[in-house]
Amino acid sequence: MERKLLQLKARLKPGTVYRREDLLLWSKSIDRHLEQLHGDGSVEKLSQGLYYVPEKSVFGNVPPDEKKLVRAFLKEDHFLLTSFNAYNSLGVGTTQLYNERIVYNRKRHGIVKFGNRHFRFYKKFAFPKKITEEYLLVDLINNLDHLAEDQEIVLTKAM
Repeated sequence: MERKLLQLKARLKPGTVYRREDLLLWSKSIDRHLEQLHGDGSVEKLSQGLYYVPEKSVFGNVPPDEKKLVRAFLKEDHFLLTSFNAYNSLGVGTTQLYNERIVYNRKRHGIVKFGNRHFRFYKKFAFPKKITEEYLLVDLINNLDHLAEDQEIVLTKAM
């Protein structure tokens, strides 16, 4: 390996999500270096311009932390990460499990795939920093159309 590539590799911290633009500080030919690092398994490409340096465990590579991933993607900390699975804790009869994570934020809207994970971004201007039971109940009612459960039964139990 060339010296510049080794220097870049030494700066990368396992378990960290990087944007391509963040790595420009350490390499003049970042695209070539990222391709080489991806080829040898040192870096995983999550989406265009978003890379992850995997942490190793006895079971293989540890997936990136969802909050770190969303923070790197949005370039800010102002978001709420949740899932429709959180409604199960309300005791209103929701038992379906969902693969998609929900991200309330001020910048993006739509479905984004990072590696093998799906995130649904909703652009909202007001949301709490942490999920409360009250917010979850209001969110359940707002998202009733997106749930796989019988809406009438869930709504009756929620009220």
